Amino acid sequence: MRKQLIIACMVLMAMPALYSCKKGFEELNTDPINIINTTPDKLLAPAMINAIWPGMSRNRSFNNELMQVTVSQSDGDNTVFRYAFRSSMSDYLWNAWYVQLTNFKQVDSLARTEKVSNSSYQAIGKICKVWLFSNLTDTYGDIPYSQALQGDQQNVIPAFDRQKDIYLDMFIQLEEANNLLSAGAAIVVSSDPLYKGDVAKWRKFANSLYLRLLLRVSGKAEVQEQCIAKIKQIVENPGQYPIFESNADCARILWSGGTSTTDPYTSPYLNGVRAQDFRAPAICSFFLDHLIAWSDPRYVSSTPYGSGSIGRFGIAQASGGGWFGVQSGYLPGTGDTKGCYFQSFDNTSTGGVWSLQQNPLTGIIMQYAEVQFILAEAALKGWIGVQADTKNYYYQGIASAINYWVPNFPESTSATNFTDHLNNLDAAGEVWDDNLPQEDKMEKIHLQKYYALFMTDLQQWFEYRRTGHPVLPKGPGLENGGVMPARLVYPVYVQAANPSNYKAAVAAQGPDEISTNVWWQRP
Repeated sequence: MRKQLIIACMVLMAMPALYSCKKGFEELNTDPINIINTTPDKLLAPAMINAIWPGMSRNRSFNNELMQVTVSQSDGDNTVFRYAFRSSMSDYLWNAWYVQLTNFKQVDSLARTEKVSNSSYQAIGKICKVWLFSNLTDTYGDIPYSQALQGDQQNVIPAFDRQKDIYLDMFIQLEEANNLLSAGAAIVVSSDPLYKGDVAKWRKFANSLYLRLLLRVSGKAEVQEQCIAKIKQIVENPGQYPIFESNADCARILWSGGTSTTDPYTSPYLNGVRAQDFRAPAICSFFLDHLIAWSDPRYVSSTPYGSGSIGRFGIAQASGGGWFGVQSGYLPGTGDTKGCYFQSFDNTSTGGVWSLQQNPLTGIIMQYAEVQFILAEAALKGWIGVQADTKNYYYQGIASAINYWVPNFPESTSATNFTDHLNNLDAAGEVWDDNLPQEDKMEKIHLQKYYALFMTDLQQWFEYRRTGHPVLPKGPGLENGGVMPARLVYPVYVQAANPSNYKAAVAAQGPDEISTNVWWQRP
């Protein structure tokens, strides 16, 4: 009996201890740092920053070399400016952008939950997915799309979609985004590094991006009629399809860098590229010579518009160099001496003008000037308005492209200072002439668009592949048969990790080589 009483007492004494071990157990074992659930406003800003940097990085090291903005002074193999580069060049954009696409998918899907239910975040998620998917398909061709981003569903070997199908679905996504944004649902200001919560500007971006993509595939017979009709509908219905109206609408992230702004975002160029690497490539003669001939405010050191501003391209003379560029595509051992380069850091000799590495204006997704050149081409081809409108769009594109980098330069084409610039263009043979053949007019539009697309991920390369403009000189050292590369090859690990779908993509699109045209490039 005594033994049983002792056991009963011990059990009674242990019960509080057992209860205390169980009580609060879940709370004690929850990691306060590894948050399981999130909301769109927490995901959007970091996804935007991490999505824009890969394009900025490859703009500097890949696009600029192909498109004769810069030229490396190298006699080694695998030089991009000679159309020769390692297949590993393909990995970075594929890896970086697909990761952020997963985040943008979450922005969209979380915004559709009962807990959040925000139509603006839904639209923004869709817009950002279209932005990155369009860059990916224009870089590689056929890519995983409809079955992509399904790792949470254990689908890690997605099929590759045909580029035509990808484009047609992206158009649907942008239509949905435009409709969703029309409701004007408010978003958290701090969550939005592009527009600080201005959903009306997000709507303009959606439709401006729509114009970019419609024009890109407008040369394909099977979708041309559809594209032309939609371009016309967008332009003629600004209430239903608002687009960029000035540089205030540009889709960009303004970096804090070395400026006085209180914005918390620092240019990735400051942390992602060493100063010596940033200024290592020479500026190419093709890029520089036109600016010099036009006495362009984005270049000319004596311009009254650039003094003390944060604009201009930050071009500096190399030690012992001068205001001249290096010819691209040169044979090994025959390169010119470096004349100029893009500044890496500001110094007193620049009069307070920010270097390109520090410049807060480099976080570009899409500019108003690009939209004006899109409209100029559409008017030239008779798709919108009358052909006489082409001249107005052309000049507005020039003014806005300069004003973006040189804020003191007038964005208005009626201003006296713009008239002075037209005189410089006239002297260089770049004023608009209605009597020129259409191809010559296309060259004028796309030469100016080339400068408007400066620092905008790979858009110069995409547009050159679409149009063949502006006409780039071909040096004797070019490889790939002297033909501009049409795409990047698929990453090597994709071939190993997803072999059956990779082989199906190659069978449908063509050899996995840089010379294989993507769908919208083919006749």
